[in-house]
Amino acid sequence: MAVTESVTGGTSGGACAAHEGILRRQSARESAARTYARALPIVPVRARGLTIEGADGRRYLDCLSGAGTLALGHNHPVVLEAIRKVLDSGAPLSVLDLASPVKDAFITELFRTLPPGLADRARVQFCGPAGTDAVEAAFKLVRAATGRTGILAFTGAYHGMTSGALAASGGACDVRVARLPYPQDYRCPFGVGGPRGAELAARWTESVLDDPKSGVPLPAGMILEPVQGEGGVIPAPDDWLRRMRQITAARSVPLIADEIQTGVGRTGAFWAVEHSGVIPDVMVLSKAIGGSLPLAVVVYREDLDVWQPGAHAGTFRGNQLAMAAGAATLAHVRENGLAERAALLGSQLLNQLRELERAFPCVGDVRGRGLMIGVELVDPERADPVGTDLVGEGGPGGLGPGPAEAPERAVAGLEPARTPRPAAPELAAAVQRECLGRGLIVEIGGRHSSVVRLLPPLTISDEQAAAVLDRLTDAVAAVARGATAQVVPPRSQR
Repeated sequence: MAVTESVTGGTSGGACAAHEGILRRQSARESAARTYARALPIVPVRARGLTIEGADGRRYLDCLSGAGTLALGHNHPVVLEAIRKVLDSGAPLSVLDLASPVKDAFITELFRTLPPGLADRARVQFCGPAGTDAVEAAFKLVRAATGRTGILAFTGAYHGMTSGALAASGGACDVRVARLPYPQDYRCPFGVGGPRGAELAARWTESVLDDPKSGVPLPAGMILEPVQGEGGVIPAPDDWLRRMRQITAARSVPLIADEIQTGVGRTGAFWAVEHSGVIPDVMVLSKAIGGSLPLAVVVYREDLDVWQPGAHAGTFRGNQLAMAAGAATLAHVRENGLAERAALLGSQLLNQLRELERAFPCVGDVRGRGLMIGVELVDPERADPVGTDLVGEGGPGGLGPGPAEAPERAVAGLEPARTPRPAAPELAAAVQRECLGRGLIVEIGGRHSSVVRLLPPLTISDEQAAAVLDRLTDAVAAVARGATAQVVPPRSQR
């Protein structure tokens, strides 16, 4: 569908009535825990590529992509063909953990894409269909392999909604999880940003592990996202990632890379760890590897494979349609250089979006990697008091000294390249609403829900990218003018 056809258009009375009726019934019958439906009051009925059509006849450019699930966009022909082939073959649709030709083909293609040095000595565990189950499996694996229990995780992390995954995510607390500072430039936990901030974060990690009085025993593993997604689209510096690999390897701590959202070309490399040349011990994969259908796996070094039969199981780990769709997606991304395309187009988009920083004081920071992009909205009228974005009480994750004793004091005189303004979640929400009104679907994330996130499919064309950029720019400009200060969500979504 051409971009010109994606502009929101008029709707018939009958279509609008059906649309509103579905939304009302959703509000009356579904859980209060629903999220996307509140900010995006649309009823998708058809979709192709970047475009979604709602029940009211309006069309949208979808830069949410199923939270990164749709690497090839909606209903890509190679995915549909792979699904039809399985359906027409008479193959069983669910095989538990039995061997099958479809599974064998998926594993072969998956291993073809893995970072060199891992594929030739890897094992794969199929998990329940959600990424959070793969995270749980990874924790269980490293605990069994090391005989230890603790996990190192990072501030701002998001690893899923089950108990163990939540414990490792920012905002949750578990005595078995020690939280470490994740480096970033705009809101550096040490107030300096850049390579110096990353170096201080690495030193803090070393101190926590090596100080016998840190209160953190040697852990079973460390889990990190090469780019924090829900944390605000924060790419990890390559040098810092290499330091984490060195630190964990020297102490025999398995390194777990959560590539659930960053994998399959999203960041401009097939796997985001490849930017730094890091080979993790464990990779947690989901979202795009199922080609839009539910699939999650853990890939890990063969010497960690100490599980007993049944140590991790699940009824729906044998989804043949997802394996077929996933194999087709992995092959299409690999054969068509879509990771390289994401790197090039993502760099162009970032450069153009950074013009927003100069044009609008409410845009605090634009960042990302490949086609994983974030625009942080801030309050241009207020400045952050000194220290409000430094480590919290008791230091990062409650470990070690508090702000007054933190290692940033050792670099007195160094100032951040930019002083961050206070986060403005209400402005980010307003930008999202303005985007929707212009036929553009975006997500909101970040520590303060102040980051507008773009996750377009890797198949987005130059023309479509220009349309996305134009609509987002118009939306930011409208919010900067204060035009949406009084916008109220539809009654059915309150």
